Amino acid sequence: MIKPLPWDENYYPRSMANLPFDIRAKAIEIANALLEEGYDEGRAIRIAIAKAREWAANRER
Repeated sequence: MIKPLPWDENYYPRSMANLPFDIRAKAIEIANALLEEGYDEGRAIRIAIAKAREWAANRER
């Protein structure tokens, strides 16, 4: 099985392109961790975006 390359601030999924920088950075961090745990790419991206938005909302309180 070929392991996907980890994402970074220059290379990330298209679905993260319109996120604010700080939320995108957190989503990338979360998505990479999920890939390491064995999640498939699509699921890792969806979970990471949701969790990063949740992180941002809680941070602003």
